Amino acid sequence: MNDSVPNTGNQNEEPQAADGCCGVDGCCTDAERSQDPAVSVLEAKTGAGCGCVSGSSADQDLPVVVIGAGPIGLAAASHLAERGLPFTVLEAGDTVGASISEWGHVRLFSPWRYDTDAAARRLLAPTGWTAPDPGHLPTGAELVTDYLLPLAKTPELADHIHTGTRVIAVSRQGVDATRTVGREERPLLVRTLDTGGTVRDITARAVIDASGTWGNANPLGHSGLPAIGEDTAAPYLTGPLPDVLGRDRERFAGKHTLVVGMGHSAANTLLSLAELAQQAPGTRITWAVRSDSVARLYGGGDADGLPARGALGTRLKQAVQAGAIDLVRSFTITGFTASDGDPATGPVAVTGNTPDGDRTLTADAVVAATGFRPDLDMLREVRVELDPATEAPVRLAPMIDPNFHSCGTVPPHGERDLAHPETGFYIVGMKSYGRAPTFLMATGYEQVRSVVAALAGDRAAADTVQLDLPETGVCSTDLVTEDLLPGASAETDEQGGCGTSCSTAPAVATVAVQQAESSCCGGAVEAAPEPVTIGAGAPARVGFATGRAHGYSGDA
Repeated sequence: MNDSVPNTGNQNEEPQAADGCCGVDGCCTDAERSQDPAVSVLEAKTGAGCGCVSGSSADQDLPVVVIGAGPIGLAAASHLAERGLPFTVLEAGDTVGASISEWGHVRLFSPWRYDTDAAARRLLAPTGWTAPDPGHLPTGAELVTDYLLPLAKTPELADHIHTGTRVIAVSRQGVDATRTVGREERPLLVRTLDTGGTVRDITARAVIDASGTWGNANPLGHSGLPAIGEDTAAPYLTGPLPDVLGRDRERFAGKHTLVVGMGHSAANTLLSLAELAQQAPGTRITWAVRSDSVARLYGGGDADGLPARGALGTRLKQAVQAGAIDLVRSFTITGFTASDGDPATGPVAVTGNTPDGDRTLTADAVVAATGFRPDLDMLREVRVELDPATEAPVRLAPMIDPNFHSCGTVPPHGERDLAHPETGFYIVGMKSYGRAPTFLMATGYEQVRSVVAALAGDRAAADTVQLDLPETGVCSTDLVTEDLLPGASAETDEQGGCGTSCSTAPAVATVAVQQAESSCCGGAVEAAPEPVTIGAGAPARVGFATGRAHGYSGDA
């Protein structure tokens, strides 16, 4: 890796410019402010061709550093390679796709035709790579072995990927976040820590943070805070997608598991546990949610644009109705009590508020499927502009706000929506959505295509966002479950609240996939392999099992 720091000249010299140059007040001074509140400083200066935006020619020879070697990070690398821009990919794990490998046992909702990036396919084509069956639903492990690993071995990428290298900070060479004068003339700096404990600084022309959010789980307590005693209960807690039927079977077989959360990760685990309960006597399952309804997760059944996801909601509903899963609604966790912190000696007590007062559930294991949040500590010394609610870039935040959007209602967006006050720094992929669970993998691929085009100076390509995501949600607000929300129709209620998706037969969804998108949350998954037929005849603008077309607001 390039550890060198280029000579950027006398760093005490402060460039001068006339007041009001480039559409800002006091260009390249401490008074720098955009004259148009709707336009950022960077946009104002770039649009006017302000000279103080351009770095030195030496900076242009520095690499673009990509953080993370998952699907979005390697897609960014593929576009950088095609554009002929120098780049380095830094991956904390021991291999590319390390985070995905942790949930490699689960199956994506979206078939292969929607799970790969166009530039990556172009790099793979000359290597003899055979594209997987476009209609097959890959597991996470297949996504890694059949796509990411071959991509990482292509001549264009192989020598640029460094695994076992964790990024611990991003900054500007020689200045902290408070310094404005001459800031954009300096290269970005990426500090890394390798598995041997060595710390290195890498200078970069630009940084694309595609590190995702895996490993930064939301707490189980209320108000965004850990519950009292949650830290001492850590031995009882699992990640959001344990391998219930494989690697982690012993931890759950014949025991009582509490699953907390109302997303597709929770649904996947619940169905795997239900399957385990049929094989291992004594296996018990409790599902606790804060809401008084799980309609959003049950979703649209066979009206789902991705059949596997619709089948997931239908199967989960049937398992609850059959008594295989004990559903506890309106349960807000307030505390954990673990006598000695050892799951081998007894269960943990989980206390929560309910409309009827406090209630305590005991469990041998607690699956924390409460979603993720971004790691922002590493970005303390770069100027990021984040929405206070979602922790996403401020221009992107209104488009992805889970209060008003489900996955497919997020409009197309590109480099201008992802830019920060820190020139050359971008957050992309799942991390760009902050705490919002509305991310689509295909959207991440389009993000990096646009960002790389901008870095290459191709403004027209960067601004031509090529992804068309139609409006989604369940295809009718009446398509709810037996947990009827106010205003649900009697006809829907008579059908068990799932419209045409009710069936006692094995879940086989037959609909047309009419959008080119992946699943929510960076690759949501189906629990157990079941046949899914992708046929014809679905209504136009079919919905998703992610819930109502307008996000959380649909619950009101």
